[in-house]
Amino acid sequence: MTLDQLRIFLAVAERQHVTRAAEALNLTQSAVSAAISALEARHGVRLFDRVGRRIALTQTGTTFMAEARAVLDRAETAEMVLEDLAREPRGRLRVHASQTVASYWLPPRLVALRGMHPGIALRLTVGNTAQVADAVQDGGADLGLVEGAVAHGGLHRQVVARDRLVLVMATDHPWAGHKAVPVATLETQHWILREPGSGTRSELESWLAGQGMSVAALPLALELPSNEAVLNAVASSRCLAALSQRAVARPAAAGWIRTLPLPGAERPFSLLTNPQRYRTRAVQALIGILTEDGFAAGDP
Repeated sequence: MTLDQLRIFLAVAERQHVTRAAEALNLTQSAVSAAISALEARHGVRLFDRVGRRIALTQTGTTFMAEARAVLDRAETAEMVLEDLAREPRGRLRVHASQTVASYWLPPRLVALRGMHPGIALRLTVGNTAQVADAVQDGGADLGLVEGAVAHGGLHRQVVARDRLVLVMATDHPWAGHKAVPVATLETQHWILREPGSGTRSELESWLAGQGMSVAALPLALELPSNEAVLNAVASSRCLAALSQRAVARPAAAGWIRTLPLPGAERPFSLLTNPQRYRTRAVQALIGILTEDGFAAGDP
C-alpha cells in the first residue's frame, strides 16, 4: 500500500466519482481505476460498489476511509516537520475556526500573518465549535479558534479575545424602542436560534441557565446554521435571536435591525492546540499574532 494509493482512494471516496477524482488529481481515469483495483486485489476487499456508471462506498470502504485520512494526516505532518527545519516559517498551516471568529475577528490577523510570512500556505476551514475541537483533537487542524465551551479535556485552551451576545430583532418589533427587557419576558417571544454545537448557541444556553431559564422554554421558530441566515430571518420576522455583537455591528449601524443588551452574556474567544502534536514555526508565528498585545488593544 502506497501513499499515492491512499490519496487516490480518498479522492474517489470523497467525490463518489472516478472521473472527477482523476481531474482533481491530474491523473488519467485509467490510472485512478487501476490504483483502486490494485488496492482491492492486494487486500482481498471491495471498497466500492459499481452500479452502471455510478460508484458508492461499501461498508468496508467507509471504515477504511477514516484510517486512510489519518495516515495521510500523519504523512503530511512528517513532511511539515522536515520543512520546518528552515529558518523562515513556511509550509502548510491548517486553521479551523468557528463562524463568528472566522468571519469577524480572525481575518485581519491572517492578513498580518501573510504579510510577515508569505511562505506559509494557509488553509482555513469554518465549522461550529464542536467541529473545530474535533479537528484539533484528531489532527485535521494545526490549531483551532472557538467561541464556545469545549468538551475535549486533552486540548490546550488559551483565551485570546472576548465577545458578548446581544438580543437581535427587526426594526418593527414591539421591543425595538426599548432600552432593555425583563429576562422573564423572553419566553413570550418566538426565537430563531443557531444550531446545537455552535458557540453562539452554547453561550446562550449557559447565560439562560444563569438566569434560571432553559433554552427549551423559548418558543422555537427556526434553527439555522449561520449568523447571516439568522440575521436575515430575524430582520424579516417578529422573532428574536441572540448573536455576537461583532456579527451584528454593521447591520445594526445600517439601521436594518435593532439590538438590546443581554447583561452578563460575555464569552471568550479561545485558541485550541493539541499538546500531543508537533508545533511548527508556522503555528508559533500565528499564535504570536493571535496573542499579540497590539491586536488585543485594538480588538473591536
